[in-house]
Amino acid sequence: MNTSHTAQERATPSDARLWPLTTAIDERGRLIIGGCDVAELARQYGTPLYLFDETTIRDACRAWRAALAASYPGETAVHYASKALLNTALARLIADEGLGLDVVSGGELYVALRAGFPPHRIHMHGNAKTRAELEQALAAGIGQIIIDNLDELDLLANLTAHRLSPQPVALRIAPDIATDTHAHIQTGHATSKFGLPLDALDAAAERLHAAPGLRLVGLHAHVGSQLFDLEPYAAEIDVLLDAAARLRDRHSLTIQDINAGGGMGVPYTADQQPLDRYACAARLGEALAAGCRQRGFPLLRLVIEPGRSIIARAGVALYTIVATKNLPQTRFLHIDGGMGDNIRPALYGARYAAVLAEQANAPAEEVVEIAGRYCESGDVLIHAIPLPRARVGDILAVPVAGAYTLSMASTYNLTPRPAVVMVHSGVARLIQRRETYDDLIARDI
Repeated sequence: MNTSHTAQERATPSDARLWPLTTAIDERGRLIIGGCDVAELARQYGTPLYLFDETTIRDACRAWRAALAASYPGETAVHYASKALLNTALARLIADEGLGLDVVSGGELYVALRAGFPPHRIHMHGNAKTRAELEQALAAGIGQIIIDNLDELDLLANLTAHRLSPQPVALRIAPDIATDTHAHIQTGHATSKFGLPLDALDAAAERLHAAPGLRLVGLHAHVGSQLFDLEPYAAEIDVLLDAAARLRDRHSLTIQDINAGGGMGVPYTADQQPLDRYACAARLGEALAAGCRQRGFPLLRLVIEPGRSIIARAGVALYTIVATKNLPQTRFLHIDGGMGDNIRPALYGARYAAVLAEQANAPAEEVVEIAGRYCESGDVLIHAIPLPRARVGDILAVPVAGAYTLSMASTYNLTPRPAVVMVHSGVARLIQRRETYDDLIARDI
């Protein structure tokens, strides 16, 4: 649908780094993204509505690829971590930008294959992959399966015992590195559910030697999510290179890939600073180049897996204010979405900004609570946010809503999940329809 905004655009939000690259505010104070009037989209498609800016996604893909290639003299690869968000249209866009794709379930793999994503550019992660998911990955011929534990290694060895062409695999290591992030998104500490303990590396090597259907090509680790400190990445690379040297020296196993994972942080509120992609890539490249040289390795391929830092900024959630509640100490604005489409604030205290889509540059007049529609006291999307005086029917726009919102969405209270549109050059394209009541009962017998 063409919803091109033709009026003169004259401003950007004060916290512009939180919004998609194409965001502007027109002379009437209305929010414009991708050349489209945001409030008009909300009223046409209904709310809650998730809007994604194609330009911002493509720019992030290209920026990560360019930063990595400029920072490391060896081969590099960027894989999009699809757990942040995946649908058919997005998978096609990521493929078009030349990235690889990381999936963590049979469902994500199914969507990727449906979208025509090249299987050889797909990696599969997960600490509890089922037999059916491993069989699905093997049948698809994906580029790499990341082995998370010895039981999975044994199962894969059995499933591939009679293959003529070995399945490329990597070992995920628990590097025992602490990071400064919420406990729920720390993944690299010694007691994490993810990855092989370092003392299981020799056992894994012995089993790989006895598995002719598997070919070890890489080592992987992930230290956490929403990270801004670069030093844990450098420490992680040292751990992975030490493990690679151990495999080489004790077991004559050589690898080609060092996969540093993802977790690169993004700002969600005006007080947070963005991560410098080039600084991050430079630190990774420096650590790997120096580490390879010190341990007598050729330049191994450097792989990273950004998810949030590709998709978060591109997404904006739109809600309608359906009711208000005045109290002596505060005022609630009740919206038609909340924890069903964005569990992050309730799950680990995530913070967000917001504007009124038709008063995007108006001064704040009150401090309000943005309360969701779900029957949980914890369903408050944003606490104590300054806004212009809002009324029932106003459209609330929440930036940086692209990652770990829809991908974790639920039908709690049997509320259908939102529609999704992609905007570009004044055109809005529906890429996921709104869930219906018929969808909600489709599995009922």
